[in-house]
Amino acid sequence: MSKNSIEAMGSRPVLPLLLTMAFPPMISMLIQSMYNIVDSIFVAKLGESALTAVSLAFPLQNLVLSVAVGLGVGVNALMAKNLGAGDEKEAESAAFHGMVLTALHSLAFVFIGLFLTGPFFRVFTSDEQIYRMGCDYAVLVVSFSFGSLFHITIEKMFQATGNMIFPMLMQALGAVVNIILDPILIFGLLGFPALGVTGAAVATLIGQFTACGLSAFLFWKYGKIRLHLKGFRFRKKTVKNIYSIAAPSGMMNLLPSILVGTLNGILSAVSPLAVAVLGIYFKLQTFVYMPSNGLVQGMRPIISYNYGAGNKKRLITTIKMSCIVIGLVMLLGTAVFALMPGIVMQLFSAGEEMESMGIPALRIISAGFLISTLGVVFSGTFEALGLGFHSLIISLLRQFVITVPLALILMKTAGIIGVWAAFPIAEAVAAAVSILLFMSVYRNRIKTLLFNP
Repeated sequence: MSKNSIEAMGSRPVLPLLLTMAFPPMISMLIQSMYNIVDSIFVAKLGESALTAVSLAFPLQNLVLSVAVGLGVGVNALMAKNLGAGDEKEAESAAFHGMVLTALHSLAFVFIGLFLTGPFFRVFTSDEQIYRMGCDYAVLVVSFSFGSLFHITIEKMFQATGNMIFPMLMQALGAVVNIILDPILIFGLLGFPALGVTGAAVATLIGQFTACGLSAFLFWKYGKIRLHLKGFRFRKKTVKNIYSIAAPSGMMNLLPSILVGTLNGILSAVSPLAVAVLGIYFKLQTFVYMPSNGLVQGMRPIISYNYGAGNKKRLITTIKMSCIVIGLVMLLGTAVFALMPGIVMQLFSAGEEMESMGIPALRIISAGFLISTLGVVFSGTFEALGLGFHSLIISLLRQFVITVPLALILMKTAGIIGVWAAFPIAEAVAAAVSILLFMSVYRNRIKTLLFNP
């Protein structure tokens, strides 16, 4: 990405710039969602126990993704802000710190995968078959997650310089490899042994390592931010600046795992089938939220750059355009979930009993999609401004603080339907709070920016 391309974040018309920068990560995030969804579609053909095992593994997989994306967002925001202020040296320092921290995170996940996976599954199931299949799948995808961790860090570094095409190519290659290998390794095609859920894990890892290899090559060949080992010093201030954004962002991405884990504990005592339905929903909703998060990825560096440059008008216009585009994505998602729930349930070989529970669940939960637009956009805005705690507040309201206690209360009066109803109610509360927080940030930070052409 040339210097002129970076400077385009401060000069090109906002809507074309936003769409240009957002479309590749939107496609990239859609592709990313295919990993878990494709695994589940093929695993579902092994039976409901296999699908439940993979669904129970979702929080652990999302933990890996949350840490990777959180760190990447922190590095991305710090790099983009420094580039906007014209300090390329500090941008390079942020990038190198990000790679070192990624290596440390990778070591932590080796420990988690090897020693904590078994105890995690014991909390949620006493079924030995589900326990065994869940461990077979999760130990591999967690312990060997460093391919995904490094790939996502490099992806965010490219995005900080305005390059959105390469991240899309990385994700696409990894997903295609995973989709091709899944049926081969799960069912034993083309002379390979049938590995079942283990095959799904191996296919996922091979896809992730393929994407990681491509990302390393592209960054070495075409990256405009260079990583200089000579003279590098680990600086506490840089680490603090990265984690001040990364920690709340990672927690925000981790909340779905905590939410799913908590609700799995609640639902498993009532109906094991409800656990599988909840797992299906969280995989299907990625088709809505992953593209939206992809647009936020395109939005964030524009906001960070113009905040660093003091350009209030472009900053506000970027936020408005993002609300419109993400709102359209949410509206489309609502239409699909409300009008065609039976069709999407059949992707997972749903039986009659699962359909009877899953169809109303998808319709009720999707009622909160459009409302969540404000929460999604303002969360990304706060991250871009370095206000990770504000973003965390919104995410806590959306995905834990309101949802869990409300689900427990409503389940006593309305049964499992009450659990599903807690989702849109939580989105409405979070949207209202996000507006109040943004009004405060505007008065204290944005309104006082000096440059306003």
